[in-house]
Amino acid sequence: MTIRVLALRQPPPPVVTALPKDITLEVIDDPSADWQIDRPEDIRGVINFAGALSADVMDRLPNLEIISHMGVGYDGVDVQAARARGIVITHTRDVLNADVANFAFLMLLAASREYVRQDRHVRSGAWESGQTPLTWSIEGQTVGIVGLGRIGRNLAKKLEAFNVTVLYHGRSRQDVAYEFCADLEEMARRCRALVLLLPGGSDTDGLITASVIDALGPESGLINAARGSVVDQAALIAALEAGRLGWAALDVFEDEPHVPQSLRDMQNVLLSPHAASATRETRGAMFALVAENIRAHFHDGAAVTPIPECADMVQR
Repeated sequence: MTIRVLALRQPPPPVVTALPKDITLEVIDDPSADWQIDRPEDIRGVINFAGALSADVMDRLPNLEIISHMGVGYDGVDVQAARARGIVITHTRDVLNADVANFAFLMLLAASREYVRQDRHVRSGAWESGQTPLTWSIEGQTVGIVGLGRIGRNLAKKLEAFNVTVLYHGRSRQDVAYEFCADLEEMARRCRALVLLLPGGSDTDGLITASVIDALGPESGLINAARGSVVDQAALIAALEAGRLGWAALDVFEDEPHVPQSLRDMQNVLLSPHAASATRETRGAMFALVAENIRAHFHDGAAVTPIPECADMVQR
């Protein structure tokens, strides 16, 4: 019997080729439009590349069993609606840990040594007139990680090689060698850099407030490789413009792909297009896991990486 699965946005070829032959894939290129499909009651799975997935979409698919979500988080997906309907949600955790941590480390190194400015200095010919000002070293500095999950612990391990003192803030203390800081503002005051690696969603929305940003101070900076929603972006811009914050390195933003012109114009801000996991190797592994979650659900009776809130729904 053919199993019908709906893809919200066009899936990459590796996803399509990895699906078993008994799974028929139907694609909605623009999930934001008023889309229609034939026999929605026959759709049993959704592959979600669109980010957001509302209860309204689930309502339109009355026999939906599984949502295979692309990404390490699942903010934007109505988890409570899925639970109420008995729908399993999976995501692509673990396979992107190393590359996201590497990218956060790259942003820290590039910011501390002002690598982009150094590059421009040479390209412009300005080196012929003199050297750039001295930068600062991360060696022996204190770095705070907000969100010491799998990615955060991966980054912390890399920082140890540079004799960095690692502090962390999260919902609870963990059994690790790093110092737990329950007070986020106090931790920020002690740090040369604050690295954000926490999940998005209502629990973390606006967690990095103006007070936390000001606690970092003019010699320190903020790295966001998490979600734009976790930072008060207006407060961040104001602090950078006023010199109350020294610098920022941002991979995510409040309203992607729209980035405020003020951030684009600042020379003490590094910008990237939500690219922390964007290597061929990691994206390939994510694509494979998206397909494997669908295959395992329908062929083995249990998905591979259900989100914690839906773990009790995996075994049917």
